Amino acid sequence: MEPLTDTETMMAAACDWLAGQQTEMVECLKTLVNIDSNSYDKAGTDAVADVIVEWLEADGIAVRRTSRPDSGDIVEAWLEGDGSDAAKGHVLMMGHRDTVFPTGTVAERGYTQQGDTAFGPGVADMKSGLVLNIFVLRALKHLAPLPFPVRVLFTADEEIGSRDGTAFIREAASGARAVLNAEPGRISGNVVTGRKGGAAFLIEVSGKAAHSGVSHEAGASAIEALARKIVKLHALTDYDSGVTTNIGLIEGGISRNTVAPSATAQLDTRFVTNEQRVDLLAAIETIIAEEEVPGTQATIRQTSGFLPMEPTMSEALFTRYRAQAEKLGFNVGGEFTGGCSDAGTTASLGIPTLCGTGPVGAKMHTDDEYCRLETFLPRAQAVAATIIDLAVEGA
Repeated sequence: MEPLTDTETMMAAACDWLAGQQTEMVECLKTLVNIDSNSYDKAGTDAVADVIVEWLEADGIAVRRTSRPDSGDIVEAWLEGDGSDAAKGHVLMMGHRDTVFPTGTVAERGYTQQGDTAFGPGVADMKSGLVLNIFVLRALKHLAPLPFPVRVLFTADEEIGSRDGTAFIREAASGARAVLNAEPGRISGNVVTGRKGGAAFLIEVSGKAAHSGVSHEAGASAIEALARKIVKLHALTDYDSGVTTNIGLIEGGISRNTVAPSATAQLDTRFVTNEQRVDLLAAIETIIAEEEVPGTQATIRQTSGFLPMEPTMSEALFTRYRAQAEKLGFNVGGEFTGGCSDAGTTASLGIPTLCGTGPVGAKMHTDDEYCRLETFLPRAQAVAATIIDLAVEGA
């Protein structure tokens, strides 16, 4: 039998330490789920931050908290490492504290558990992922220092497009050798190796009011102009290439018998590559600039957006993760999803990125959302082992 290498010894030590933490992991998950933290609830997302900071500091882990005036504070924790391979970059783990559920949801249906299945608002998306990242960092803290730093970022507005968080993600990822984003694992047990990008827009159309019976010809209908644009915008959808456009909300007009002087619409777009994104946005701008009805004018403003996570940016990191998972006794595949995440931001920076490394969950954003607790330990061990494996030959 070949003797264990230093790397293998560290992996074994990290996995052994994590093996004794299952009960505590579940208790921490219960604590976080039982805190309302809607994206627009700064007090709630900051309350989650309070708990996370307390846990990390109790274990002697360095933490920096950046106060934000309108969004939840940004929290970053890190282990410095010994610096022997810092030049090739750090490893970043990411997660968001916010959920889609309105404040007050916890009082109606907080954390519950049936066997190895946990329920509650945000239990999978992504409070279980936050707990996983915390415990992986704690496991690494109990080892000899790695040759590079390991950082963990906790943002608070991913569910509304990371309007505030993106700049901090870009800063935290700058120079990284790898990023692991602990969004929930797929129900198949797979991790996410590719994601669509998406962008949301507000379209505003102005026209001219007129009585629809007495002076119809004097008006310029903003609703008609918007309707004509909607047909053109929806025609940009191409299922074969993965590009979709969708007007999901419209408003406009004053009354039934008034030619509408104004109308608005909210547009959602999805795309697979950055090249598609550029082409799609150019086509949209052309449509908006067209005068559909004489006397009307339209403007468009992007309200949120995620860059795509192209599969090429996950291949090498996924191969490394899958190898560690197999050593731990579970098989995992890579999966593409149409949903967006902050992993697109880091992948688009050219940084190897893997998403969906959190515990397995399903039915996210619904009252039936759940997390499979039996996946907590092996997936935490796989993340820890992957990070340690990145130290091999300065990988």
